Amino acid sequence: MLIAPEHMRIYEVQIDRLPYYNEDLERQGDPPPVAEFKTALARADAVLIFTPEYSYSIPGVLKNALDWASRPSGRSVMMRKPLAMLGASIGRSGTMRAQLHLRQICVQLGAVPLPAPEVYVTFAEGKFNTLGELTDPTSLDQTKLLLSNLAEWTRVVRSWK
Repeated sequence: MLIAPEHMRIYEVQIDRLPYYNEDLERQGDPPPVAEFKTALARADAVLIFTPEYSYSIPGVLKNALDWASRPSGRSVMMRKPLAMLGASIGRSGTMRAQLHLRQICVQLGAVPLPAPEVYVTFAEGKFNTLGELTDPTSLDQTKLLLSNLAEWTRVVRSWK
């Protein structure tokens, strides 16, 4: 099922190969995986983050990636970048707290989060197939609306420059 607008292309950017952020390491220059990551973000018209919730927040690997994206200070690759977020959780909150925390972090990076809709996939263990694809009709409809709104939001944010 195609849920992204026809003209939208979504590319996955790996964050699990990034070294832990360390200012001493940064002073030596971005390691190759970090440079590749930042280049991918810089090329993107917008950023979409899909996250689980761990301990009422985002996973450490995502926070680490955002720490790298925030550098150098004041010149984040996320500056003025349209951003949407959604998440899935086995619980009833469906990543509400993680997304609230993520929104705070992304505003600090200079990203411009999409105001609505907020997509929380609750009780997620029954809403994905064995390939990891979302199958729940309600969640798919919400995600489709989020992607459509992200496309429009990207046009709006670009007009501010």
